[in-house]
Amino acid sequence: MTRIDAKFEDLRARGKKAFVSYVMAGDPDYDRSLEIVRGLPAAGVDIIELGLPFTDPMADGPTIQLAGQRALEAGMTLARTLEMVRAFRAEDDTTPIVLMGYYNPIYSMGVEKFLAEAKDAGIDGLIVVDLPPEEDIELCLPAQDAGLNFIRLATPTTDDKRLPRVVQNTSGFVYYVSITGITGSAEANATDVSPEVARIQKASGLPVIVGFGVNTPEKARAIAEVADGVVIGSAIVNRIANGDSAEDVLAFVKSLADGAHSA
Repeated sequence: MTRIDAKFEDLRARGKKAFVSYVMAGDPDYDRSLEIVRGLPAAGVDIIELGLPFTDPMADGPTIQLAGQRALEAGMTLARTLEMVRAFRAEDDTTPIVLMGYYNPIYSMGVEKFLAEAKDAGIDGLIVVDLPPEEDIELCLPAQDAGLNFIRLATPTTDDKRLPRVVQNTSGFVYYVSITGITGSAEANATDVSPEVARIQKASGLPVIVGFGVNTPEKARAIAEVADGVVIGSAIVNRIANGDSAEDVLAFVKSLADGAHSA
């Protein structure tokens, strides 16, 4: 059982929904990023989704793209991202961390080396947005063998024919992208999301977390009411981009977590 599995088991036992927060590793720089990440659990975050900076983030909107650029300009790399996770784990050995990004940096490091380093650092799961199920042999299956959850994205265009293939080797949870398009481009609607969540839950037997288009405590609650939890990224990253202090960013995160947990 991974930390992710244990977290969902605990939330179910308490009748709670999960709040997942996304932040870009190294944004705006290593020290401030680590300060924010360390504060997320106390702000109510159940699972931390840690973005891996990449030069060509094709699935991300301007907010996340700019966060990645800031991190890269500040010297963030895959190795330093894992270093950050190790620093976090020195103080927190229970909060799950999912590394979200693209395959190129992992491929460049070498899959075997990356998986060993990620496991040692304390990564619990991976979301690699540009590796489809047809490429499971590349990273998904080796990651599962190494004891990491491999989390897949499902979207409004993932039809009943495609869905079984998408969830076949997925573990931990399924990330449902509530809108078509890039991050931060539209707003999620609970009425539209609800039947899709039920369909994915039935096909996968896994918790379904909904992301994209959620940016307020009220929306977090509305989405969490029809799903197993909600993930918010762009709204948090915007606060970092605006130069908010770590204290202010974490206060905002707590308001979002309180919204999701009130569902």
